Amino acid sequence: MTAIMKLRKEVQQNFIEKHGCKLGFMSFFVKATVQALKDVPNINARIDGADVIQNHFYDVGVAIGTEKGLVVPVLRDCDTKSFADIEKDILAYAAKANGGTMELADLQGGVFTISNGGVYGSLLSTPILNPPQSGILGMHTIQQRPVAVDGEVVILPMMYLALSYDHRLVDGKEAVSFLIRIKDCLENPSRLLLEM
Repeated sequence: MTAIMKLRKEVQQNFIEKHGCKLGFMSFFVKATVQALKDVPNINARIDGADVIQNHFYDVGVAIGTEKGLVVPVLRDCDTKSFADIEKDILAYAAKANGGTMELADLQGGVFTISNGGVYGSLLSTPILNPPQSGILGMHTIQQRPVAVDGEVVILPMMYLALSYDHRLVDGKEAVSFLIRIKDCLENPSRLLLEM
């Protein structure tokens, strides 16, 4: 998480001044997920009876905690949205969820879900699929951990990620490729800006 934390620290004040909201972690994860869904399209598909339906859109569900539990509103067209648009959508959905004005349409039609158990202190968990989606990403607590870098032990902010997926449609190689794609995007956030 070092690169994202550094970037956020460098641009946070300017981001707030320009967009009226903070640059959070979730927009990075949404953009990384979209890139991974493009690169590993079976995870952006679903099973409907005997048919496999390939999605060609990027509507991502993001779990939001409320006093009454989690809701998963869907951020539409994430492939065309800026980081600021994503952050504003999340804030708007959080206000709706906490105000009790969430509508059923806000919760339907997602192709993939991201859940952040880390905000509750989870170090690692296995998120449950949200049918008919073929995958869900679990984010966990960021912790300082010793890591070997160039033969030296250094302390870095690390986050475990977990991917649950429908094994009828997604095989292990695709799942690992998807996770590595997300990791690469997060460790090198300039890749997200260049859609690489």
